Amino acid sequence: MNLTSKVSLPMNLLPNQLYPVIYLLHGMGSDEEDIFSLFEDLKEEAILIAIRGPLQRGPGYAYFDVLRIGYPVIESFDSIVNEIEAYTNLAQKLYPIDPQRQFFAGFSQGAILSMSLAIKMGDRLKGIVALHGYVPQHVSSGKIADLENVLVYIAHGQSDEMFSMSIGKLNEAFFRDRSPHVTFNPVPHGHWISDQEKKDTLQWLRVNL
Repeated sequence: MNLTSKVSLPMNLLPNQLYPVIYLLHGMGSDEEDIFSLFEDLKEEAILIAIRGPLQRGPGYAYFDVLRIGYPVIESFDSIVNEIEAYTNLAQKLYPIDPQRQFFAGFSQGAILSMSLAIKMGDRLKGIVALHGYVPQHVSSGKIADLENVLVYIAHGQSDEMFSMSIGKLNEAFFRDRSPHVTFNPVPHGHWISDQEKKDTLQWLRVNL
């Protein structure tokens, strides 16, 4: 397993105590430091593990190749999904992680993966945060795990120039059909994260950790 990650543990860890974990996944062309900075305010409340995509893209990284916007290369996509799932199993052996309080949170490619990992892993996750992403067609039409107890937070830009608002509403509908625990936040801007969106996201996580 060759995934690079940035791991942050709460400063005053208590012996024999398990902690929630948030696996953080960045967007294309970004990196683990960037996505970590978005969630850094939670570093004393949870274990934060920011995972770098394995593919070099300009000055940053990506998790999977794409044919065009909205269409990942399936082999590349499924490979990284399996790698990240395996990484969560390894992390539970290395750090004091509560297996009942595992979250994924990501932006763009990271949001796409967070939703796809929930669909694959089901209630092995407590919840996900998906900021400005989509569910690939081959994922939504494949095997879907039980999502009834999974907490889902989706934010999407009303003027998102990468993935239109209609895609955000499809994400919402997909998860509402399968979980009663869906929060959908349409934000008044494009394919980026505003200070208010960050504040709303962190607040949702604090309530649900």
